[in-house]
Amino acid sequence: MALTHKQKEKVTKDVKRHDKDTGSPEYQVAMFTERIKKLTSHLKKNKKDFHSRRGLLKMVAKRRKLLAYLEKTNEKSYKKIIKDLGLKG
Repeated sequence: MALTHKQKEKVTKDVKRHDKDTGSPEYQVAMFTERIKKLTSHLKKNKKDFHSRRGLLKMVAKRRKLLAYLEKTNEKSYKKIIKDLGLKG
């Protein structure tokens, strides 16, 4: 269920701060969002996969914390990423 290099590039090309960016909150939120989408579709097919469901819930919580941090520190970037990824804000 890991993301391929091409999938990562496609998802993060607009949110990267520089070429080797992997730690910025924007990058991490974009990666979590893509992984959450993949896991959600997996769980629709495999309803009894409770271990993956727990991982999904942890990812959603981590993304929520990163978004709260981003909103507090850089509101302009927060609004841009919410709009780009189609999340509620």
